[in-house]
Amino acid sequence: MLSAVFCFFWERPPCVGGFAVCGGSRPVIPAANHTMKGELRMGKGSDFKLFSGGLNGAEAEFGVQSEKWGVQEVNFTYAGHKPSRDRGLVTLTPEEMQRGDISMEIVCMRMNRSYSNAEAIRKVMQMIFHMVNNGFQVFAVGWIQSDDTVKGGTGWAVELAKLFNRPLSVFDQDRRAWFTWMDNGWVESVPVIEHKTFVGTGTRHLGEDGRRAVAELFERSFKS
Repeated sequence: MLSAVFCFFWERPPCVGGFAVCGGSRPVIPAANHTMKGELRMGKGSDFKLFSGGLNGAEAEFGVQSEKWGVQEVNFTYAGHKPSRDRGLVTLTPEEMQRGDISMEIVCMRMNRSYSNAEAIRKVMQMIFHMVNNGFQVFAVGWIQSDDTVKGGTGWAVELAKLFNRPLSVFDQDRRAWFTWMDNGWVESVPVIEHKTFVGTGTRHLGEDGRRAVAELFERSFKS
């Protein structure tokens, strides 16, 4: 298990959920204080805000459904990144990207895998940090692996959600079901969007089951 090290080289890093977090020019603390557990869904889409990356596949589908149901949308991007959605586009500066930086050794430890193109992956990880830092509840579509991580870059959003103790649900495209992280394990569930800020991310290889799962998530969350 990873020890209390989630550090971006600050002199006196603050502690977040048992992990030391530091970054760039100032400490970075998960922005959960604006959406606490008591602020549950009201059933009105315009009261809610999606944070995503707007890429083809699962992220684009979260955006499509957000627009359909009147949910506000923020899609983070950076120089060289090419999202498929431009609704609510926010371009992160190099300084902002740096605030989400983390040692690739720590990423590899958490994800139980190595990365050949570390610099390209680092930028993706930095952007994902901003998504999870701003959205309280986290939803992802992909594949849960035997070690409880999730395949691909999506897995880092999932690991951050675990580290920050966020409500977390993943739709597994092989098992065709949603699973929620509870008591250090995945439990099959039928989640709803309960918190006013949430993350929608996942694989670019979105199948019909995954697409339907996202659509049904929004429908049962906001249909009156």
